[in-house]
Order: sequence, then structure tokens, then C-alpha cells
Amino acid sequence: MSPPKPVVLCFMAHPDDAEILCGGALIRLASLGWEVHIATSANGDCGSDKLPPEEIAAIRLQEGIDAATLIGGTYHSLAEPDVNVVFSQETNRKAIDLFRQIGPHLVITHPREDYMLDHEQTHLLARSAAFSFPIPNASTLPLPADAHIPHLYYADPIEGKNPYTGEVVTPTVTIDVSEVIETKAEMLACHASQRDWLRAHHGMDEYIDAMKRHSAERGELIHKPYAESFRQHRGHAFPQNDLLAELLP
Repeated sequence: MSPPKPVVLCFMAHPDDAEILCGGALIRLASLGWEVHIATSANGDCGSDKLPPEEIAAIRLQEGIDAATLIGGTYHSLAEPDVNVVFSQETNRKAIDLFRQIGPHLVITHPREDYMLDHEQTHLLARSAAFSFPIPNASTLPLPADAHIPHLYYADPIEGKNPYTGEVVTPTVTIDVSEVIETKAEMLACHASQRDWLRAHHGMDEYIDAMKRHSAERGELIHKPYAESFRQHRGHAFPQNDLLAELLP
């Protein structure tokens, strides 16, 4: 009997956040035999200026499934409504239960400071669940046999900038994704509903090109065509070794 695969959980706010911010790292981990899970706190029901909430949420659910399936991963959602993600007792328990079901060894989420509050509240949910899911009494769901506090990393904020200062954030590790950038683009292209939305609300009509531009900017840090940057959470009780750097040198 083969040993269980190590598990990475990318826990973000909305469908397509993972593909934009850390899709390359997920692809590379999958190629190393890691089990990949992509989860969102929100259901994407505000992601259209034409369709009603239930319809666009259903579309975005399928887009999330399609993108994860492309690399052999699994998609999950807490199904909170867009622009209403809050750190509350209810959502905290939902997040802990999700982590308990997945049993991650490595977690990637949003940074504490980002351009919208759904991202910042999801950061709090991820931090809480990463710390709490191995606690036996934190959930009524079965405790995985090897449950422990996972390595925790924060992806870049959107555009790599701290929204409060405008300064580009300094990563603790930058990962080369040059060889998988086209697969990352394929994952992002699964979220077809978002091109019209971003054009209407964000004034951005270069969905995939914008992702590649930021990846190229991060690539300059390590003299590679494309890269993704992360900051490791090194708080008390969390693992201190830089697992991403060790796995993806």
C-alpha cells in the first residue's frame, strides 16, 4: 500500500483567484505528486453585470471545477455571497470543517492586506482554520491521522501592491513558473465569465495578459521569464522551514 499523498490547499476568496495568484505553484506541486485542492470562501454571485446571482454563481462553480480538474485537482466552495465574506463563528466553523475534510500539509491564501475585504476576511478564515483544524475539539468531523498545523503561505496581493501604501510587497520566496505558464493560462481561461465582468467593472480587458505581466515582473526577481511570489507565515506553532523553496527550488 502506497503512502498517502501530501496535500496542498489553496484557499482563496473567489473562483479564479487561485489561478491568477498561485496556479503555477499548484501545477508544479501536482507534478511532484501532491494532491491539489482549490477552495473559495465566496461563490462568485456578483461576477456579472448581466446575469442574476444564482445563474452566475452556478457558472462560476463549474468554471472552478473545470480549472481544478485541468491539473487533477478538486474544487470546493464555502458558498458565501460575494462582497459579504466575513469572519464569523459560522464561517469560521465552515472553514475549519473544510480543512478537517482535506487535511492539508501546505496552505496558500491571501495576504492580510489586499485590495478588497473578501480577500482580507478569507485570510483570517484561512489562518484560523490552519491553526485550528488539528485541534480535536475544533470540529465534529473525524480528525485525519496525521493532522498537524500546515505550512502557511500568502500569495501576492493583486498587482503585488499593498493597497494602503501602494508599495510593492517583498516576498520571502519566489517560484519559477516559466515552464508551466501556458497551463496556468489554460486554468485561468476556464473562468471565461470573468472577462466581460472585469471589462465592465475593473476596466480590464486583458485577463490572461495581465496575469502574465505580473508573473513576468515577479520573474525579474529571480531572472526567469515568469514567477510567483509568496510570503511565509512564521508565527508561533507554524512550521518554520521554507517548504516551497525546498520543493520548488
